[in-house]
Amino acid sequence: MVKVGRQYKTQDVQDRKKIGAGGREMAMGRRQRHRQQMMWLAPEELPRTVGHVFYDRVNKILVEHGFDDFAEKACQQFYAETMGRPGVAPGIYFRMQLVGYFEGIDSERGMAWRCADSLSLREFIGVGLTDTVPDHSSVSRTRRLIDLETHGSVFSWMLGVLAENDLVDGKTVGVDGSTLEANAAMRSIVRRDTGTSYTEFLEGLAKASGIETPTREDLARLDRERPKKGSNEDWVHPDDPDAAITKMKDGRTHLAHKVEHAVDMKTGAVLAVTVQAANHGDTTTLTETLIELGAQMETLESITDNIRGDRLTELVTDKGYQSNDTVTLLRAAGVRTYMSEPDRGRRKWKNKAEQQKAVYANRRRIRGTRGKELLRQRGLMLERPFAHCLETGGLRRVHLRGRSNILKRVLVHYAAFNLSLVLRQQIGKGTPRGLQGLATLHFFVLLLPIRDLEAALGCHDALLLSVNYQKDRFPTVTSL
Repeated sequence: MVKVGRQYKTQDVQDRKKIGAGGREMAMGRRQRHRQQMMWLAPEELPRTVGHVFYDRVNKILVEHGFDDFAEKACQQFYAETMGRPGVAPGIYFRMQLVGYFEGIDSERGMAWRCADSLSLREFIGVGLTDTVPDHSSVSRTRRLIDLETHGSVFSWMLGVLAENDLVDGKTVGVDGSTLEANAAMRSIVRRDTGTSYTEFLEGLAKASGIETPTREDLARLDRERPKKGSNEDWVHPDDPDAAITKMKDGRTHLAHKVEHAVDMKTGAVLAVTVQAANHGDTTTLTETLIELGAQMETLESITDNIRGDRLTELVTDKGYQSNDTVTLLRAAGVRTYMSEPDRGRRKWKNKAEQQKAVYANRRRIRGTRGKELLRQRGLMLERPFAHCLETGGLRRVHLRGRSNILKRVLVHYAAFNLSLVLRQQIGKGTPRGLQGLATLHFFVLLLPIRDLEAALGCHDALLLSVNYQKDRFPTVTSL
């Protein structure tokens, strides 16, 4: 027995503490409580992370296609030549917005903090170790000064990069929409006609019904019994008039905006994106999205020649976009529709010959082989950008107010999503976290020859590593 303090341990327990093939004991290291920091440190001695490799590749793509020259030329009119303090360079501003997508950061304050805290992001945006990263107020002011058209041109420029990498087909396009939670609370809405708050309005109704001093319970009961209490025709938020009262995807009622995008069904690239009123139906918002899609394709045609001639000839949507007028107009424009048709029962087509032809043609196409294939792909191609941009990209709830401000952020956010498609084509992953997981997977793949050699030789003492496989799990490295 060996006495250690007040505990007694056997020699077998001590033997189990020994590790390694040779049975050598491991010494315990101690953390230095007080350490003198180096006064001078060379930049090449700074630690480099796996994420740095990813952002090096992103910068390589941007530099090869001349992004900084393009951004500076497009934003030159918004900067003064001889007066004022130095502003945020366009290349730095747009790169910080790209970081918001790649790192899943929803606010400009978070982007500024993350860029200031990370050495790899400092190098990515082009800020030296001794320089100061622009704070959130500078980023916000730069966004307000640069107009919406310039942000749209950045989105179009990124589409040009995709076209050069054969990631824009344009023949078959899918359209879908989702909601963005607005930076506005329901308790702050006011009447459009009088400007009174919701509580003041309920108190007036209570006094009109005979309750002189209504309690909170009385107001809640009165509000519960009142129909159509959240109409957008009667209520508005004073700080964000563009936000509309709507039902979110999770069933909550909130002030929100609607984002709608057009996606290339072959490559998954987002060809156009719009932000519209959340209370507008799909058949209403589809028109503006298709107009934006046509404008983007015309701009893309002027940038590059790698665009097919029969573009925008097929449209895929869900049943929310299907209506008699919609399919009739698209048929007149030469667009073949693949729209899921809701169950409307027996239809009456008296004096509606053109609408009947359009609806029946759409019904015949979605029942065919190609129609069924496109409707199956719709969930993958149209929902994937929402998952990457809104959920993991951190844009489900916006921290900006005003539709134009939100659209500026959305355009650059979706441009980052399109850039990730180029990265997936080149390196297999489109985000820093995905690249980190890919590096770990490659490490385990390199261990497979060691496992095979060990099995062939049957010699455990000659190898220091072995690979144990478990069902539905990655291989784990163990010591011999």
